[in-house]
Amino acid sequence: MSEMTDPRPRIVVGVDGSDPSKLALRWAARIAAAEDARIEAVMAWQLQTLAYRSIGPIVDMQDTMEKALTDAVNDVFGQQRPNDMMLRTVQGGGASVLLDASRDALMVVVGSRGRGGFAGLLLGSVSAKVAEHAECPVLVVR
Repeated sequence: MSEMTDPRPRIVVGVDGSDPSKLALRWAARIAAAEDARIEAVMAWQLQTLAYRSIGPIVDMQDTMEKALTDAVNDVFGQQRPNDMMLRTVQGGGASVLLDASRDALMVVVGSRGRGGFAGLLLGSVSAKVAEHAECPVLVVR
């Protein structure tokens, strides 16, 4: 079934490859099974504006992020990945990407802390912003 024709509710999971985001995937799978919902795993990424000036690095970064998302999902599910799980990488800030994805979603599931490389993620700002502004219920997993 494609996303456009699948009438089942959608659970969005913010994934960044961290242990909390992998735990969020596990929780989303439990909830999806109970609710007969599908899972959309979303990884957001950004480039520093001045760091790259040609299209090449953006394409490389997109490929790198797609691989990172696939690896994280495979770490969690291995051969037992839900057949209808959708993986999506989006260029943009984590909170804004997940807030956009929250429209028409049954729920958003995020880890309480993200990757350690960005100060905002260390403070849990993405999960806090999503919890405060999402258009659906949010589960923040610790």
